[in-house]
Amino acid sequence: MNKKKYLKAAILENIGSPLKIIKKIEIPELKYGQVLVKLKYAGICYSQIMEINGKRGKDNYLPHMLGHEGVGKVIKKHKTVKKIKINDWVILTWIQSKGLNADPIYYKWNNRIINAGKVTTFSNYSIVSENRIVKKPKLMSFKDAVLYGCAIPTGAGMIFKETNIRKKEYLSISGLGGIGLISVISAIANNYNNIIVIDIDDKKIKIARKLGIKNTINPLKEKVVDKIKKITKNKMVKISLDCSGKVESIENSFNILSTKGKCLFCSHPEHNKKIKIDPFELIKGKKIEGSWGGGIKPDLDFKKINKLLNKIKFNISNFLTTEYKFDEINKAISDFQKRKIIRPIIKF
Repeated sequence: MNKKKYLKAAILENIGSPLKIIKKIEIPELKYGQVLVKLKYAGICYSQIMEINGKRGKDNYLPHMLGHEGVGKVIKKHKTVKKIKINDWVILTWIQSKGLNADPIYYKWNNRIINAGKVTTFSNYSIVSENRIVKKPKLMSFKDAVLYGCAIPTGAGMIFKETNIRKKEYLSISGLGGIGLISVISAIANNYNNIIVIDIDDKKIKIARKLGIKNTINPLKEKVVDKIKKITKNKMVKISLDCSGKVESIENSFNILSTKGKCLFCSHPEHNKKIKIDPFELIKGKKIEGSWGGGIKPDLDFKKINKLLNKIKFNISNFLTTEYKFDEINKAISDFQKRKIIRPIIKF
């Protein structure tokens, strides 16, 4: 009879409360399409903050695991899994890739069921669906690899796959969290000249300026539309990316567009929040679209994006991330919510 194995995890038991750290959760036998991964790093995305605070609507799956970006080593796999081998280092991502689409994972703790979906990363071990992992490129650092679970493909994908502007046209990027700053770095790597960044945090505005961005706007201090008119000499913006997940910011990103411009947003506002736009602007030619993970195909695009970003010889993970121990995960979440850091990562 096989000896039972256990993992430790930080789970969401109650909305609005700190995560509960449980040190002994039973690891079930693997089923069709499932892979057991030992985590090295996990990232914390603002989506998890929204979940913890109940901003995604009613949560029908409590208690449940969290996290959708990470990097780790394959420890075990079901016989149906062909994409990777034991001991492969893999990136864990919410963005669907090639491979089998396994059923949601469930764990047991004190005779209770803990829900986990297709991929979770706030645990030292995780059972993941085959189509939520991608083999890590050998030359990619582990700290960079964890960001490929969400921040890098979304931010870079919007630039490399969903944005195309001419040299003299203007690009704006609103919301300089992990995804927004990745978009800025990707735009620089893509040789875009007329970049405008917008954020309410002066510390992040300073970061953008250090990256070489000359045109910056703080909406708490300046009227965005008026400042855009001044910067562009009334040409307005061809492409606006909104990475803030805030209603007001998305509306501003739409309002600063030129007649044929496009607003692309990647992080949606909290449940029941609605954006207001003038439909006549759509008739005239403006567009607004949502981005699902930057339009990325992980198996094909991760290596390409890594190569493109390496062109600027910039240490992205050291620049964006702050490292915490697993037992400090609630402190990491608190620091993140208070805007003390850009992107926390958990080391196991």
